[in-house]
Amino acid sequence: MRRHTRRIYNICYRFTGNGAEAEDLSQDVFLRVYKTLGSYRSAYGGFATWMTSVTRNLLIDHYRRTKRDRVTDSLDDAMPVVENKASSARRPDELALLGELSSQIQVALTKLSPELREAVILRDLQQLEYGEIQRTLAVPEGTVKSRINRGRIELARILQQMGVRPS
Repeated sequence: MRRHTRRIYNICYRFTGNGAEAEDLSQDVFLRVYKTLGSYRSAYGGFATWMTSVTRNLLIDHYRRTKRDRVTDSLDDAMPVVENKASSARRPDELALLGELSSQIQVALTKLSPELREAVILRDLQQLEYGEIQRTLAVPEGTVKSRINRGRIELARILQQMGVRPS
């Protein structure tokens, strides 16, 4: 479980955009995994893929429960989150730019529909293979590819509207 902690947290963070919420959801994922470990079957895919499916299902449940709350987010929640990047090879100004870009991408991700957001996160941020995403989302591979493509296009459009231009 320890080796999956960071990946599960990253999925939760990218989906919610909130560090504290992602930590809580990550804990919920591991509790759910512990409770449902008996339902895991290696014949249907690897353990990491199964955990991603459990994470996805929990995030969908969370999204549905908090749908009304998002309309009235507090000012604190709307403030951009700057990620800490620990790298001695980068200059502080580069780190600041990367943090700002990461924050802008996170804001843009939250504007995608859940279906497109999860496909883009799983492929582009978690680097899962199409087959793993197909098993996780329980949709045909063509649907996975379509959602990724539409999600990327929509994400690029949102970033462009935000004034983020490719360098």
